[in-house]
Amino acid sequence: MAALGTETITVDLASGSVRALNAELHDPSAKLYEVRNPAGAHAVAAGIDRGITVDVRGHVGYYAAGMNDGGIVTIHGNAGTGVAENMMSGTVRVTGDVSQSAGATAHGGLLVIGGSASMRCGISMKGVDIVVGGSVGPMSAFMAQAGRMVVCGDAGDGLGDSIYEARLYVRGTVGALGADCVEKEVRDEHRSELAELLAAAGLEHDVAQFRRYGSARRLYHFHSEQAGAY
Repeated sequence: MAALGTETITVDLASGSVRALNAELHDPSAKLYEVRNPAGAHAVAAGIDRGITVDVRGHVGYYAAGMNDGGIVTIHGNAGTGVAENMMSGTVRVTGDVSQSAGATAHGGLLVIGGSASMRCGISMKGVDIVVGGSVGPMSAFMAQAGRMVVCGDAGDGLGDSIYEARLYVRGTVGALGADCVEKEVRDEHRSELAELLAAAGLEHDVAQFRRYGSARRLYHFHSEQAGAY
């Protein structure tokens, strides 16, 4: 594999296509990219599988930075549905707000949302770390299997519904908890990992202000006498 150039390549979506941009990012000739005028386009910087850095200057639509595997993507604006969906590794940062299903099914890496997230943030997360500077909407971390979510604001109703082994930390108020999600003790190891996540996201909060939530492990087994409740 040829060495990547050290210059920054600028791609202007006002005159170019997302398809051409993503083709370049899938077989990059440089380490650094700047994307201008995304204008809400969908699937911007999707499918990156190299350790390149991409700065997107503006708002994006659906599935931005989806399937990211090793890239460092920063969206300087807001993002639509499914940002960082199915991410495997790397870092995705959004300076503004995001729509629903941020980080859906993501297996690894770090997703940082500077603003707030709509409903179902972290749905079916499978190992990703998600740090939200603001609040999250209803049904966030629904069926979250593994990974960690930090919410520096409030969380809507249904947090952690049908959660497995993901760990959730919330600084603000929490609505009605989802099925099988309960508040749990915050021990020293949790304070340590919370401090590390906040530092990685570039946020400064007192870890003592956060509460932890996780699975009560009551839904792991089927009970025939309770079949009507399923």
